[in-house]
Amino acid sequence: MDKQKRLVAINDVSGFGRCSLTVASPIISASGIECVCMPTAVLSTHTGGFSGYTYRDLTNDMPLITRHWKSIDLKFDAIYSGFLGSIEQIDIVKDFIKNFKTDDNILIADPCMADLGKMYILFDENFAKKMTSLCALADIILPNITEACFMTDTEYIDGVQTKEYIEMLLNKLIDSGAKNVILTGVSFEDDKIGAACMNSERHVQYYFNEKIPENYHGTGDVFASSFCGALLNGFSLYESMCVAVRFTCDCIKRTKESSPETHYGVDFERGIPFLLKELGKI
Repeated sequence: MDKQKRLVAINDVSGFGRCSLTVASPIISASGIECVCMPTAVLSTHTGGFSGYTYRDLTNDMPLITRHWKSIDLKFDAIYSGFLGSIEQIDIVKDFIKNFKTDDNILIADPCMADLGKMYILFDENFAKKMTSLCALADIILPNITEACFMTDTEYIDGVQTKEYIEMLLNKLIDSGAKNVILTGVSFEDDKIGAACMNSERHVQYYFNEKIPENYHGTGDVFASSFCGALLNGFSLYESMCVAVRFTCDCIKRTKESSPETHYGVDFERGIPFLLKELGKI
């Protein structure tokens, strides 16, 4: 049997709301990948649609975790960064990359900071500029349309987009230093949604699925986690994107049929068998 691959997920822990590490860890683990977790913050709930949530910043803990892991000579097949709780954490993650990035492993960055044309409540445009410098180090970045706009100083267009607009964003992201880009939330028709992939040779590919007319929190984490799972199982960049689109849409559709709460996250747990079939595990 082949040696099991190991990924470190740098992300927050939101106790309720199905996002970040409470999504990443089970999805990546179910994909057969060991998921090591570096928490960036601990929240009682995520910040979208809830008020009065608790927030514990772990900025000071992250260098200590890095130092300990280095001392025990941990090695990773992939580094996946998601929600970072402060602008200072971006430099901490850069230092983590210096310590653990090799010629053989993959750095995947999800610039988790904005959606639907707005920055998340904790962040501002300075954070977006700083995040661009982290994404420039990555092998693959996974922004949504809003994040891509903030990172490239481009006007956000709500609703359906044009192919020219999407490929302008993709090219700007490659120009900013990203090697490969997966852009999520792409829609050329009212009833279809998916993603666009541009590789380092600037070759573009698209994949779409059925669009459910609701906005569910945590779907970016579901997409990123299933993408990582597919990629580390040997799927190509484009194939991994397709797996992630199908799995995310499956989770949204199931949730739409069973729950009216869009800010509680999506029912990914009962979709794990769907993902395992996609990955050829069952």
